[in-house]
Amino acid sequence: MAKLSIFLFTISATALFFYLSEIQSLHLRSPPSYSSSSSAAVTTGDQEVQQADDEEHRLIVDSMTEKLRQSVTFLPLKDLRYSPVPLEGHTWFMSSLFDFQDEEFPFAAEPRKGNSLGRLLCLKGRDTHDGSWNYYALAWKEALPVNATLMKGLTFVSYNHYDYGNIWHGLSSLVPFVAWHRAHRCGDSSFPDRWVLYHWGELRLGMGLWLQTLTEAIFGGGAPLRVEGFEGLGEDQPVCFEKVVVTRHNEGGMSRERRIETYDLMRCKARVHCNVSLGRRPTDDRGVPVIGMTLFLRTGARSFRNESAVIKVFREECGKVDGCRIQVAYSNNLTFCEQVKLMSSTDILVSPHGAQLTNMFLMDKNSSVMEFFPKGWLKVAGVGQFVYHWIASWSGMNHRGAWRDPDGNNCPFPEDDRRCMSVFKDGTIGVNETHFSQWAQSVLGEMKARKLEDAKMTANGNNFEHVPKTCHCG
Repeated sequence: MAKLSIFLFTISATALFFYLSEIQSLHLRSPPSYSSSSSAAVTTGDQEVQQADDEEHRLIVDSMTEKLRQSVTFLPLKDLRYSPVPLEGHTWFMSSLFDFQDEEFPFAAEPRKGNSLGRLLCLKGRDTHDGSWNYYALAWKEALPVNATLMKGLTFVSYNHYDYGNIWHGLSSLVPFVAWHRAHRCGDSSFPDRWVLYHWGELRLGMGLWLQTLTEAIFGGGAPLRVEGFEGLGEDQPVCFEKVVVTRHNEGGMSRERRIETYDLMRCKARVHCNVSLGRRPTDDRGVPVIGMTLFLRTGARSFRNESAVIKVFREECGKVDGCRIQVAYSNNLTFCEQVKLMSSTDILVSPHGAQLTNMFLMDKNSSVMEFFPKGWLKVAGVGQFVYHWIASWSGMNHRGAWRDPDGNNCPFPEDDRRCMSVFKDGTIGVNETHFSQWAQSVLGEMKARKLEDAKMTANGNNFEHVPKTCHCG
């Protein structure tokens, strides 16, 4: 009985507590008021509280933003820890960025791939002699480094371990950007507002004229190329870019199909820029297939020791083929557009090994290349001696082999010793009239057969190879 009384008392006390609590709650609540003055007073009070909260929030955000700005970490563009392996992955130029490479284009960083996690690329320093004194960082747009200048639009940042003054080296650095531009269907947003050029991490302030003209033809419609030198900025003043594409590789890694499409676009843009027809003439006025043979000669290193004998051989062989027309030109005295026009009429390119062979991609596809080397290159020159085999394949040409002079300057070391390269590098090239004649006959015969087949297909109403009226993109 006593337990029951205690239980009932507990229930009653609990109910009373909740009842009293509810009454207290009702007393504490503000009764509704229909007075305009009272309503205004309440609203003003809420606004004051809200304003105080907003101000506190703003101060916190400003404080955090300032901390982010102060904490942006700049790293050297050229990370000396990895200088022995400058081209491996993410270990050297902008070493904190991982490579993005596939068969489309080989890029270190590209906005839509999220490599920077939404942050902007910032650069500091413009040393032209030591890349370890130039720096980069990634920063949030809302918290750029102190004193940073934001550059609007699209920026192309190129790292090249070659030389922008050499047309082969420079072209290799250009191809990935053209591939990216083409993959974006050459839309307005894929045209760069500026270029930033690096060589071994050192800032470069321009390109060679050949490369500059080609770049302007592709990206500028002939407008002057803007290479950023960061003029007017302090040595340590950071520059950040609204949108940036960075490449630190050449076309290596791209599929052959993508390379050919990219070279097609470059060839087309160059011809349009130089007012050269995009079509081709498979036959002359008599209906005979036209075969253009060009001897593209050099002076100095890797020139022919007896040019007249070489010219005589190829002129005679060309004369034996109806429709063959021979041209002799020197790479060092032609403008960019003169080279474009020359290559557009060339079906067979005869030339010593050298940068002038880069022009081969300006020929019609399926054209032929004959290459010549001085003594000693096969054993000591390394893989670089095969670059024109590669560009022939990448641009849709046919490399018809190379002749290597067995005679020349003697090396005091064994001929496979790398030290011999200093002797052979600037050697000249002799002549083997019998071999040159037979080689020319073979290449001319193949070209004539292909031209006849092309003419036959055209006469039958078949477009043997689509020739665009405009430069196709994407």
